[in-house]
Amino acid sequence: MRSMIRLRRLMTVRRRSDNPDVALLQDELEARERELREAHILIERQRAELDERAAEAEALRRVAEATGSAFDLEEILKATADTAMQVTGTDSCQVYLYDRERRELVLRAADESARSMVGRIRLRLGEGITGWVAREKRHVAVVSGAPKDHRFKYFPEIHEEEYESILSVPLVFNNEVIGVINVRTRQPRSYTKHQVRVLSGIASHVAGAVQKARRARHLEKTAVQIHTLSEVSEAITRNIYIDELLRLFVDMTARTMNYRVCSVLLVEPGSDELVIKATQSQSKEYTEKPRVRVGESVAGRAVLEKRVITVADVKNHPDYRFPDVARRAGLCSLAAVPLIVRGEAIGVLNCYTEKPHQFPKEEIAILQALGAQAAMAVEQAKLLVKSAVVQEMHHRVKNNLQQIASLVRLQMRYSEYTSVEQAMNDTLGRILAIAAVHELLSRDDLDSVSITKVAEQILTATKQSVLPPGKTVYMSVEGPDIWLPLNQATSLALVINELVQNAVEHGFSRREEGRVELRLADDGREVRVTVFNDGEPLPEGLDPAASPNLGLRIVNDLVRGGLGGSFTLRNEDGILATVTFPRA
Repeated sequence: MRSMIRLRRLMTVRRRSDNPDVALLQDELEARERELREAHILIERQRAELDERAAEAEALRRVAEATGSAFDLEEILKATADTAMQVTGTDSCQVYLYDRERRELVLRAADESARSMVGRIRLRLGEGITGWVAREKRHVAVVSGAPKDHRFKYFPEIHEEEYESILSVPLVFNNEVIGVINVRTRQPRSYTKHQVRVLSGIASHVAGAVQKARRARHLEKTAVQIHTLSEVSEAITRNIYIDELLRLFVDMTARTMNYRVCSVLLVEPGSDELVIKATQSQSKEYTEKPRVRVGESVAGRAVLEKRVITVADVKNHPDYRFPDVARRAGLCSLAAVPLIVRGEAIGVLNCYTEKPHQFPKEEIAILQALGAQAAMAVEQAKLLVKSAVVQEMHHRVKNNLQQIASLVRLQMRYSEYTSVEQAMNDTLGRILAIAAVHELLSRDDLDSVSITKVAEQILTATKQSVLPPGKTVYMSVEGPDIWLPLNQATSLALVINELVQNAVEHGFSRREEGRVELRLADDGREVRVTVFNDGEPLPEGLDPAASPNLGLRIVNDLVRGGLGGSFTLRNEDGILATVTFPRA
């Protein structure tokens, strides 16, 4: 400072004289003054930069505080949008997150003007300015005329025509695009490096917070799913009753996996139809919808192909058979998981969501594990029930042997056989009829027997043991495959055996050729069995109940007493025997 004063004095002297030394000092003074001005400018610039850094630090602090105090991802994003608007002094803000499975950017947070469109606006990578920023991982700043930019995509719902400028910054974490944050102003606005840096800092911090929130949610969901798998496994292995087991299974799966509807469909024994065995759907229309066959619709394909099939929206999928039912029941996305035991698909687990849902690999793995548990539990329950019923089967066999003994006594008392061979053939036929029922019972379902298969075995046995050599009688079974419980199946097998043997022995006693047709019908409430033969007609006025024919008396007693039905026998272009009885 003293040197500067001295220089000024010298300059004053120079004005009074033309001293060369004074002129030299004056030049030095001017150089020093220029340095001083530059120093002041640098100081001001550094002060401004420090202010900007302080503002940036304050902005990041506020974002960190906002994101740190919020545990829910939606709250974090909403706080980010509000903070970004405040620190950048802009009029609008939107935050998009990238959905990797759908490969879309989804609007997840916005200011008040666009908040109603959250979750409804979607962009592909490269689409619009936002999509371009996400794809290129670079920011974009448009000073004015943003809607005229060649990359711009217009969404009238958020009134984008009102905004002149836009600053769009990618959310990137570990070089992976998480999303994009946009701020806008209604008036043209030049965005400084500081503003770009502030918004980029916010974006970087939020990207890390979003990724951590996603990981936390994923870990929490995985923990819940593993806990669910453990609970379901423990619960279903404690229960040996299939119906109760499956009801428990679908209830727990739907509740813990947050599905709207879970259903288990099993392949019906003796057919290729899938039948709903358990569901927690309250829709009567859904539970009573027609059955699908293996290979049909989405569930049938999953069983046929033995693989998990997912559908984004069953209401619009060409393979789904019941889109109208799904619409009224509020169903959207579906995962059809086959239930496989020892390489065979025994059914399918259908899991429906209420809203569009992508089933990630981890979730599919959990469902496959649950499906495997359910399939094994079903098989285990069947084995346990079979074991528990072995003694009951012994009891039934004993009863059937007693029934045969009673029939033999009837033969001894009332029949007029001309030969021992004829008596033995009748007895043998009755034993084989009951044996056919028990053979099918051991091979197929424990609780029911296919009458069609029983009838076919009886016809084959009759041809082999009753039909005399040289005679030709064509035999056939027509109608649907009817399944009946053991008691009804045993009685009906004896009835069919008596009617077929009676037709062969009496209808074709004087004829060398003919036919016997066995017709089955079932309307869900009542079963009708008709045995027709084109042999010799019945005597006029024949009453089966009072007939001396032992076979007809056996039929009449079994139908009325054992089946609770009715039996008629009449001439109708041949002989027509009709047995009708209610389902058990």
